Amino acid sequence: MVGYLILKTGHRTFPVAVCYIFMKFIAIILISLLLIFFLFQSFVKRNTSNIEDQPYRVIQKSGDLEIRYYPSATLATVKTDARNYRELSSSGFRRVAGYIFGNNEDGAKIAMTSPVHMDIRETGSSMSFVMPSGYDSSNLPKPTDSGIEISRSNAEYAAALSFSGYASDKTISEHAAKLESLLAQKSIKPLGNYRFLGYDPPYQLIGRRNEVIVAIEWKETE
Repeated sequence: MVGYLILKTGHRTFPVAVCYIFMKFIAIILISLLLIFFLFQSFVKRNTSNIEDQPYRVIQKSGDLEIRYYPSATLATVKTDARNYRELSSSGFRRVAGYIFGNNEDGAKIAMTSPVHMDIRETGSSMSFVMPSGYDSSNLPKPTDSGIEISRSNAEYAAALSFSGYASDKTISEHAAKLESLLAQKSIKPLGNYRFLGYDPPYQLIGRRNEVIVAIEWKETE
């Protein structure tokens, strides 16, 4: 004899076998969606790993703190009135991304690199994309957006602190404070503002990489 399951939301009854098949169907759908999610994230991670990273040399590593040397790089930069990460990450990104996606006098597309640089200040902020190796001001197309500046960064020594997950004004501020504390403990002098580096697209949900960095006073010993 087939048992029955009474739903609390009504007076209709359904055979237990029917309910079991329905629950099994839902479970299969959920497992399939999870599989699709992880496959998509793996695809995203594999594609972002093929993006050219800004080169640097690690000089020293101590726990979470990393001391690096960054050679000079060519940057496309936009300066905005944004005063926090949330404002800068939307308005700034659209304008600089527009430049490399063809909003320039040649209509040329330029490969995306990693990371995106954000210098966030109360008085106004800037966002920079590092141009791929092989490009400089002599062979880059001229931006049609007059607010985009092509420049060459100075080589620098910098201290970096990495963290995972999605960045926010709160997490950036917390890690900047942590980096400041670590530098003070090691008597390393920071130079200038603490900056944020974002490495991943917003649709990458797992394995995200973020960094807070600051230029430092450093002398390399041979």
